[in-house]
Amino acid sequence: MVTGAGGQLAKALAQTADKGVECLMFGRDECDMADDASIVQAVRSAAPAVIVNCAAYTAVDRAEGDIALAARINGESVTTLTRAAVDCGARLVQVSTDFVFDGASANLYRPDSATNPINVYGASKLVGERAALAYADALVLRTAWVHGAGGRNFVETMLRLMAEREALDVVSDQVGTPTHTLSLARAIWGLLEIGASGVWHFTDAGVCSWYDFAVAIHEEALALNILTRDVAIRPIRSEDYPQAARRPAFSVLDKADTWRELGWISNHWRSELRLMLKCRKEQEIG
Repeated sequence: MVTGAGGQLAKALAQTADKGVECLMFGRDECDMADDASIVQAVRSAAPAVIVNCAAYTAVDRAEGDIALAARINGESVTTLTRAAVDCGARLVQVSTDFVFDGASANLYRPDSATNPINVYGASKLVGERAALAYADALVLRTAWVHGAGGRNFVETMLRLMAEREALDVVSDQVGTPTHTLSLARAIWGLLEIGASGVWHFTDAGVCSWYDFAVAIHEEALALNILTRDVAIRPIRSEDYPQAARRPAFSVLDKADTWRELGWISNHWRSELRLMLKCRKEQEIG
């Protein structure tokens, strides 16, 4: 059972599932994460072996003024989902975020590093993590900067703005790691296969700032003729780009344990960005 069926990660999970796996996709109409009764009914109807919770309130800035709904969807609903999973004997995968950290560290964040979210979104996702972990076999997988072809993400936003404007200002003092949905889906299937539980980290390899990411999007999109003209991309400080929600200055996750247990290392984020853009172009042509 995969919640958040309309989202980019849910679609990637369905795309990468083995032939012997039946993915039952539940969108908001079938499983409304703001409605306990809807959640319980959905799980009972699916009677799944595994539940992967991809549903989330992901509008980070809007969450600052919509605290109750963000808390309901990202946090409180996971308690209901966890109890429903226990009742039907299903394993639960809760997808979480690097935003559970404050970004004050100069070191990679390990799964056991102290959490300290600095915005409403991160705080609500941390509540969801704790709810999931109340179920002994739950798997909490933290990731970051997720992008997939056709999804709502930074890559799609940059491509739209680059097509509309002559120049863009992009923050250069926030550092993390982009993650392709296909990479993340592959990791989820792999961790399920080995029976992983507890807290794990996964992103693509490498690090960059949002500015670096934007420059790479521009260069790769030009090479693929997704963009047809140069756009000036200027690095700026976070303080010069005011947003409702604070972001961690450094939120690079330590994936060493995940890579070791999976038996493979993530591709570099730039390679996965190139693949994502190729997939996007093929979808448009097709």
